[in-house]
Amino acid sequence: MPLLNLLTISHKFLKPGVLIILLIFMICTQNIAYGQTLHQFRIIKLTCDYQQEPLLVSGKPHFGWQLQSEKQDVNQSAYTIEMYTRVNGKEVKIWDSGKVQSNLNQRVQYSGSQMLEPGTTYLWRVKAWDSDNNASAWSEMHRFRMAPSDTGLKAKWIGAIDRKDAHIPEGRDYHGLAMSSEAGKKWQDTHPLSRRSIYLRKDFSTDRKVKDAIIYISGLGHYELSLNGEKVGDSQFDPMWSDYDKTIYYNAYDITDALQRDNAIGVLLGNGFFNQQGGRYVKMQVSFGPPTLFFKLHITYTDGTKQEIASDESWKYSLSPLVFNDMYGGEDYDARLEQRGWDSFGFDESDWHPVVVQSAPDGQLTPQATASVKIMETYLPKSVKKVGDAHVFDMGQNLSGFPMIKVSGKPGDKVRLTVGEKIHEDGTIDQSRSGSPYYYEYTLKGGPEEVWHPRFSYYGYKYIQADGIKPNEVESHFVYNSSAQTGRFHCSNEIFNEAHRIIVNAIKSNMHAVFTDCPHREKLGWLEQIHLNGPGLFYNFDLTTFAPKIMQDIRDAQLPNGLVPDIAPEYVVFKDGFRDSPEWGSTAVFLPFMYYRFYGDNSLIIKYYDVMKKYVDYLSSTATDHIVSHGLGDWCDYRKNEPYGPSKNTPVSLSASTHYYMVIDYLAQAAEITNNRNDFTFYSKLRKQVKDAFNKEFFDENTRQYGTGSQASNAMPLFAGIVEPEYTQAVLDNLVKDIQEKGYRLSTGDVGNRYLFQTLADNGLNEIMYKMQNHREVPGYGFQLQFGTTTLTELWDPRDGASWNHFMMGQIEEWFYKSLAGITTEDYSGFRNIVIAPKPVGDLKFVEASYDTLYGTVSVNWKIDGDQFRMDLSVPHNCTAKVYLPQQEDCLSVGSGNHSFTTTITMDEYANVNNENSLLPLL
Repeated sequence: MPLLNLLTISHKFLKPGVLIILLIFMICTQNIAYGQTLHQFRIIKLTCDYQQEPLLVSGKPHFGWQLQSEKQDVNQSAYTIEMYTRVNGKEVKIWDSGKVQSNLNQRVQYSGSQMLEPGTTYLWRVKAWDSDNNASAWSEMHRFRMAPSDTGLKAKWIGAIDRKDAHIPEGRDYHGLAMSSEAGKKWQDTHPLSRRSIYLRKDFSTDRKVKDAIIYISGLGHYELSLNGEKVGDSQFDPMWSDYDKTIYYNAYDITDALQRDNAIGVLLGNGFFNQQGGRYVKMQVSFGPPTLFFKLHITYTDGTKQEIASDESWKYSLSPLVFNDMYGGEDYDARLEQRGWDSFGFDESDWHPVVVQSAPDGQLTPQATASVKIMETYLPKSVKKVGDAHVFDMGQNLSGFPMIKVSGKPGDKVRLTVGEKIHEDGTIDQSRSGSPYYYEYTLKGGPEEVWHPRFSYYGYKYIQADGIKPNEVESHFVYNSSAQTGRFHCSNEIFNEAHRIIVNAIKSNMHAVFTDCPHREKLGWLEQIHLNGPGLFYNFDLTTFAPKIMQDIRDAQLPNGLVPDIAPEYVVFKDGFRDSPEWGSTAVFLPFMYYRFYGDNSLIIKYYDVMKKYVDYLSSTATDHIVSHGLGDWCDYRKNEPYGPSKNTPVSLSASTHYYMVIDYLAQAAEITNNRNDFTFYSKLRKQVKDAFNKEFFDENTRQYGTGSQASNAMPLFAGIVEPEYTQAVLDNLVKDIQEKGYRLSTGDVGNRYLFQTLADNGLNEIMYKMQNHREVPGYGFQLQFGTTTLTELWDPRDGASWNHFMMGQIEEWFYKSLAGITTEDYSGFRNIVIAPKPVGDLKFVEASYDTLYGTVSVNWKIDGDQFRMDLSVPHNCTAKVYLPQQEDCLSVGSGNHSFTTTITMDEYANVNNENSLLPLL
């Protein structure tokens, strides 16, 4: 009803005051309705360099946003971006892109003429137009801050002792040393101060109104920062691990609203991998120096004046209550040594010591753009049992992290917390396969209930054994990288659901500053699992800022001859295949392409082209007649009643040479992307030479088999595209025959799994995949579940004495999302052009899955009722989807929004249909 008609009807019944209120209400309501009609879509989820309001932007920023609308088929046709800075309290526009005719809404680069100033905060907003030229409203104003210049980071590294006085052994060759060995004794003879946690503090005052205040800090190995007695931020284990001789990360904190007139900065330092001197369980030892602090606080007042507080000789230090902290050994805390108010203004520091200005670490100070590790989940005990004088808590979930306790007692009372993922028959903790001894010990100060958790060490565990004083309360803090979880999968098959759950929990447990192999005995960044589980990692987690960090680790680890070690950062130099295996080093080439496929962003290919090329050239230098023969091969491939280790079923040279061929293939593509024409010609020719040599060396024309005829022997060349077309079907038939002869059981390992799974899936043999996975026998995911595992184990049989928290065998995640749910991307569009091709198999009745792309969430929910296949699909705005329904040859093209499909299928026929619409591997 028109507004005037409403007023006509109502005015004679209302008092004037009430009428005015009603008039205002109706005008506002009409304006809202008018705005909703005018602006048929809105801008949400603004990002700068894939982050929301980052404080450390380097180079020209890239902007992204999503479109939100209730309408169907919404596509952007144009956008405009405005950028502002504040001058004398007013917002001044420094860039207006104008109306740009473009459908891009991710990776839109700043193109203004004004140079962005280091350390300066900028505001930006965006407006867009749809394909009908309807404009959105302006987005909310967002901000970002440029990283400071080198001069803005001028400060000194300070601590308790300089490296030259600490007697720390040099080098990275200390692996599993006996304490009684000559090298082991060197680590026992280091200066005690060089491995002690310390407090550092500094008082300062502000006498004017603060406009802006920001802290830049790097506390090595790790730090906890406080301001006026309160912890700043919620991260754990910052800054991130790195090769500290090459790269040192620093963090930023905006404390503008937290400053008072009188203030105190407090910093607690721990060792981390920067200073891994060992103690208790010793995996390896390496030290880049004693704990050290870099700190810079920039304050800008409203009157334009500035103040800087930097780490220098004026700071004081004292030993902290953390009397022991070690990544492989645990942590001890003596609460009697606490100094109340130590990080508050005016604290009596007369007994504290002047800091030592230390030699600066060699690495380049670098802004940490990757999401921090945080306490992400908390678990309460499922049960508690008294075992002798101890109490053992079953926390219900195996995880990476540490306990939190509440405890009461007398001064000097102790509680020792021994953690582990397994218990002995007598109920005590068993660390035999996870690194022993490892424990936390807390000494009480006495008085009211005390609350404590470790700061600088974590472990993989499910059980907590408390010796000494029994805690009043116990919690488990699940600690992992805070990059957002982006994938969800659920289906009618409980084995698959549980497999998905334990794999994702294992990924979380090993997703810290690097992707570790396990969260207890090693904690090292083994590289092979990143590309072999790569699509599963990308489906499940936002790796937009994490993958670039991994590539920097790889660059820092790469040797001058081009070798990429198996671990990065390379804190310890292993030998033979444990340092140099092509299946591991090839991550340097594969990861940038996976990043490109999932995000449509080829920046890692461009930035790390030299790393990729050097690695391929290194492998060429090791080849004989184009065959590479070194490495670990299909690590942990399955052969009943045999110990795990390097490849047994498949020739190491076949696995190594397959990866050699694939990295050449991708390097040729990278050369084309980067316009390196000579390289493209050279590596295209080399690719053909290696393919010919491979087939000559490993293919038997009589048997139509590769290598030993094992599953990995045939699956690897099929996946890589090495098999000549006329032999493809015969090799595939031989692969299937071997699977059938083994009772639909796999014989592949860490490396071969992905190639086996995807070769079957990409050739329409999903029914075979289903039979291989849908059982509770070994080898298989279902077998592990019978032991109550809550994370994926290292080996197919958990009883074989290895870790119970490894994600390396989790390659089935790719099949869950790409095949069962059918969610994938066309070429390298980064899910701008989506492909939906679900594969109903076996007795599956439904699949529900979703993936958060850069453009929004794509979700697939399908179910089977009799012979009816029904699917609900949601496509993000500004995206399109090609939909391949089961048993339908032609695809349907749809735009954004919600769609429903129904088709009739015959399951018996479907089980035997090969997929003619095979998809490219997600590599």
